Amino acid sequence: MNKRQVLQSFLAASAFAFGLGAAHAQATTPIKFQLDWRFEGPAALFLHPAAKGYFKQAGIDVTIDAGNGSGGTVTRVASGAYDMGFADLAALMEFHANNPDSPNKPVAVMMVYNNTPASAMALKKSGITKPADLSSKKLGAPVFDAGRRAFPIFAKANNITNVTWTAMDPTLRETMLMRGDIDAITGFTFTSLLNLEARGAKASDVVVLPYPDYGVKLYGNAIIVSPKLLAEKPQVVKAFLSAFTKGAKEVIANPAVAIESVKARDGIIDTKLETRRLQLAIDTVINSPDARAEGFGNVVPARLALMASQVSDAYGTKTRVKPEAVWNGSVLPPAAELAILKK
Repeated sequence: MNKRQVLQSFLAASAFAFGLGAAHAQATTPIKFQLDWRFEGPAALFLHPAAKGYFKQAGIDVTIDAGNGSGGTVTRVASGAYDMGFADLAALMEFHANNPDSPNKPVAVMMVYNNTPASAMALKKSGITKPADLSSKKLGAPVFDAGRRAFPIFAKANNITNVTWTAMDPTLRETMLMRGDIDAITGFTFTSLLNLEARGAKASDVVVLPYPDYGVKLYGNAIIVSPKLLAEKPQVVKAFLSAFTKGAKEVIANPAVAIESVKARDGIIDTKLETRRLQLAIDTVINSPDARAEGFGNVVPARLALMASQVSDAYGTKTRVKPEAVWNGSVLPPAAELAILKK
């Protein structure tokens, strides 16, 4: 082969490689993703795989935005403002049952918080030590708080009666408990417990009554997706879940490293505090005994059906929740990929 032939061969190969690169770039799918809450420790589950480039390697250009509650996340995915999101399964069920004619009801495709993080919390000096002690007490939480919304299920399971509620902004919940304005609060354990510590309480001063420990086996947060995206591009959703799972495995193994992805998005976070928050989330709702028994990402049909019935009753929905309408596990990664929880 002479020099001219070598040059022509090189140029042809370069053009082919460029074409492949261009084709790959054209194949990249943009995804707008809405979190359930602010850029705190648990957000590392999504920010870490994004920072490591796992989504891009899967051909997805993911934009991750902070949220202000699961209800808002569900609504924004339903409206088409976001393609996917992270939201409490009960909030998704409520939306389905209250909007039966909505053409774009989001669907849960991967369970991340196998147990609800909701707890009732009080200070030890209140004398509250068990759920029944909450009877006739004054409780406080934002009106949209998942623990408050599901409290009737918790109350029924533990014979709690005559509770009165005070509503407040999320930023005032723990402050009002510390001041004695209310007897107890509901909230996510890994949120409110650390917020109480930040306001001067010691962990030993706080009584935590996790819903899952007292007869309430609700699922927690799941990855949700627009039904349009799921129907038209199931391979994109599956690729997202595989990339997420790869990142989640690393987050579970090394939260201290993963938290740097959160720090990169919000430079003012307290790294030590958010690492503890992430570890607490992993221990209580992600790598929990129930999650290990059922398998990461999955749901058990009977448990899902029970939750649908409980949410229908507790939330007083317009129609009954249909469990088969809110869950679609068809795009979950293979079992080998989902085996990320430590025994």
